[in-house]
Amino acid sequence: MTTMVLIASLLTGCFVLVLLARDDRRAFRMATPIVFGLLALWLWQVVCVGYEVPLILLPPPSRIGMAVATHLPTLAADFRQTFVRAVIPGWLIGSISGLLAAIALDASPFLRRGVLPLGSLVSAMPIVGIAPIMVMWFGFDWQSKAAVVVVMTFFPMLVNAAAGLAQAGAMEGDLMRTYAAGYMQTLLKLRLPFALPFVFNALKLNATLALIGAIVAEFFGTPIVGMGFRISTEAARLNLDVVWAEIVMAALAGTISFALLALLERVVTFWHPSYR
Repeated sequence: MTTMVLIASLLTGCFVLVLLARDDRRAFRMATPIVFGLLALWLWQVVCVGYEVPLILLPPPSRIGMAVATHLPTLAADFRQTFVRAVIPGWLIGSISGLLAAIALDASPFLRRGVLPLGSLVSAMPIVGIAPIMVMWFGFDWQSKAAVVVVMTFFPMLVNAAAGLAQAGAMEGDLMRTYAAGYMQTLLKLRLPFALPFVFNALKLNATLALIGAIVAEFFGTPIVGMGFRISTEAARLNLDVVWAEIVMAALAGTISFALLALLERVVTFWHPSYR
């Protein structure tokens, strides 16, 4: 019976997705990922319940939803500790400082040749190596997690912004010089606008990296609150539904952050050829 329901669900979902794919209107394009996600959740529920998958291996979405509703105050406190107090400050400091550093390096080819290769080196450093050091330096509260986020987001922004500042064409640069534009005028009116798509790519990348870095950093020392702390402690107690509830909260936070940044990018860089 379960196999028949699974096959029927797959066929129905595929049929609906094919119908949506054949229509290019905006509403249908937006409905496609929603239908796809609902189908994935339904298949997950059918497999877990129908085939009696042990909860320790994979709880069904209904059980995860119950865990979210039951532990909502705890999840909210964890979200505030990790996302509001660590991710957002670290993401802002790392991204802004990376952009300012890219502008400084752009003005100095010597510094650019010396610092940019270090970006690849630092970006390759594992989080599990950085997090304990930051905990020793800044303590067990949110400051050490924000410091990890700063380290993780600084160099992606530096590298992307530096590449974006180099995108301005020679013809546009010559035109600015014919108008007797100085370095700052050229930077603000030509080079930074050309770099905006690269900056937004780094911001969206950093939004994901910041959340991952803060959660992993909480494994190495934190007050008795936080998404990483809850995942590690509840996994040790085999409360896997609570662990999945935290994962769902983190996934939603990362997805919403990415979507908001993509919307802001579309508003700010409407002139870019990719949006025409």
